[in-house]
Amino acid sequence: MSAVGLQCMKPIRQLRKRAYSKIPGQLKLKYDAVIIGGGHNGLVAAAYLQKSGVNAVVLERRHVIGGAAVTEEIIPGFKFSRASYLLSLLRPQIYKDLELKKHGLKIYFRNPHSFTPLLETGTGRPPRSLLLGTDMTENQRQIAQFSEKDAEAYPKYENFMNRLVSAIDPLLDAPPVDTASIAQGPLVHRLKSLNTLRPILKAGITLGSQLPKYYEVLTGPISKILDQWFESEPLKCTLATDAVIGAMTSPATPGSGYVLLHHVMGELEGKKGSWGYVEGGMGMVSNAIAKAAVELGAEIYTEKTVERILVDGSGTARGVVLHDGTEVHSKLVLSNATPHHTFLKLTPKEQLPEDFITMISQFDAKSPVTKINVAVDRVPNFLSIPNSADGKPLPHHRCSIHMNSENMQQLNEAYEDACKGLPSERPMIELCMPSSLDPTIAPPGCHVISIFSQYTPYTLTGGQPWNEEEKNKYADNVFDWIEKYAPGFKASVIGRDVLTPPDLERIFGLSGGNIFHGSMSLDQLYFARPIPGFSNYRTPISGLYLCGSGVHPGGGVMGASGRNAALVALKHLKG
Repeated sequence: MSAVGLQCMKPIRQLRKRAYSKIPGQLKLKYDAVIIGGGHNGLVAAAYLQKSGVNAVVLERRHVIGGAAVTEEIIPGFKFSRASYLLSLLRPQIYKDLELKKHGLKIYFRNPHSFTPLLETGTGRPPRSLLLGTDMTENQRQIAQFSEKDAEAYPKYENFMNRLVSAIDPLLDAPPVDTASIAQGPLVHRLKSLNTLRPILKAGITLGSQLPKYYEVLTGPISKILDQWFESEPLKCTLATDAVIGAMTSPATPGSGYVLLHHVMGELEGKKGSWGYVEGGMGMVSNAIAKAAVELGAEIYTEKTVERILVDGSGTARGVVLHDGTEVHSKLVLSNATPHHTFLKLTPKEQLPEDFITMISQFDAKSPVTKINVAVDRVPNFLSIPNSADGKPLPHHRCSIHMNSENMQQLNEAYEDACKGLPSERPMIELCMPSSLDPTIAPPGCHVISIFSQYTPYTLTGGQPWNEEEKNKYADNVFDWIEKYAPGFKASVIGRDVLTPPDLERIFGLSGGNIFHGSMSLDQLYFARPIPGFSNYRTPISGLYLCGSGVHPGGGVMGASGRNAALVALKHLKG
C-alpha cells in the first residue's frame, strides 16, 4: 500500500461504527397489519398505514433495515451504499408527507451528473470526454466536440423527453387501472372504478398529437430512438446506459426506451431530473422513513425472518409465522418481498390457483448486474481530465462515470456475452464516488467507490455457479478496464466487496439478483406487473398485498409501490 494509503488508514480505529439497525420494543402477537420486509417500500407502507390509524409492524430478516437501500460498513471506516447508491426517484409526496428532511435526510446534489471518458490513442493529444450537467450551453459545447448537429438537437431532445416524463409522472402515484372492477361486480363499484382511468387519460391528453411518437419511445429499442435524434456515438451511448442499467437487455431490445424514461423522471426537493448522494449513504433514506413510521406509532423489528404467511380455510391472510415458530396475527399482510419469494416460498401453495403459480414462476427476474463496492486511498486520475495537484475531487468525480460506453456496439457485445453464459469481456461500467461530496462515509483522504457493472449472468456457461475464483476474475477484469481510463486505480484499492446476481439474491432477497424485483420489460409493467389480473397490489389471497418493487410502478428508490399498496389496502379494510 502507498504512503498515501497508510495515512488514509490511520484514523480508522478512531471511527465508530454507526448503527443503522436496532429499533427497541417488544414484538406483540397481534397487529392490524404485518409488513414482511424492511426495505424502503415496506417502511413507507408502514408509515402510511400507521398514519391512517392502522397499527402496523415491520418484520425484517436481516440485522439492518433498508433492504437494498442500506448503508453497511464492510471495510472498517468506509460506509457503503451496498446495493442501491443514488437517489432521485423518491416521490415528492412521500418526501413531504413523512417529513423526511426533518427526520435527517440530507442530499448532496450532483452537477455535472454524467461523465464519459473515451479511450483514444495515437491522436497526439489527451483523449476526449463528454461531461453533461444542468447548464445547457455547456452541454452543447461538450457535445459539439463530437457533432455540431447533435449539439443543436440536444435541447430539443431534452424538451421532447421532459414532456413524456410530465405525462407519465402522475401514473406513478396511482394504482394501475382496475380492469377487473371495471369489467365486473355491482354497477356502483364499476362506476367508481372508472376513476382509475383518469391518470392514464390525462397522460394521453398531455401528449396530444405526438402520442404516436411517444408510443414509439415506450415500445421501441432505445438505439432506434437515439439514432433518430443523434449521430455521435459517445452521446448516444451515454444516454443509452440509462435504458439498459439493471436490465438484461441491450440498446437494440424493444422496450428499452421505457427503462431510460424510468431513470430520467426523478425529482429531488423540487429539482426536476436531479440525482444526488445521501449523506451517510442510502441507508439514511430508509432510516428517515423508519423514523417517520416509528414516530407515527409503527413498530419495526430486525432479525425476524418470516417463514410462512398464515391463511385460513376461507383463503384469507391472518398473519405470519416466524422462523422460530412465533405466530403474529393481523387483519392485513403486506409483502415487501419479491413476487417469487412471496408466492413460491411464503404462501401455502394449496391456497393459490395453479395458473397463478405458473405465471408467477414465469415472471422474469433475470439480472445482469454485479455490484462492486471499493475502498480507495486516492481519487481516480482519468487520462481525459487529469487530477489537480492537491488530489482533491474535481467536478467530474461527482458524476456517474461511464466507461466502456463509447459506442452502442460495445453495449450490444457486452450483452451478447452474457446471453452465452459469459461475463462481459468488456463490461459496461458505471462508477460513482459519493465521498466526493459526502465527507462522512470515508476516512480523510480516502474514498468510497460504487461500481455498477454488467453484464453478468446468474449462472455461468454449462450451468456452473459463481465461485470466489470466478467472482475475483470478473472483478479483476472490471478493474483492468478502469485502469485503462484512470492509470493507478488498481494501486489505490484498499479493499472490495463483489456482489454477483446470486450474492444480491442471497443477501438482499432479490430474486435472480434483480434490483427491480423483476424485469421492467413492457410485458411486466402497469396492467401486467407482476402478472395480468393482479396488477393492483392485491393477490388471490384476501388481505394479502404486494408492496415492493415487483408491483407498479416498479424498481428504484421511489417508495411509490409502498404508498400505493398501503392506500389500496386501507380502502379495502375500511370497505
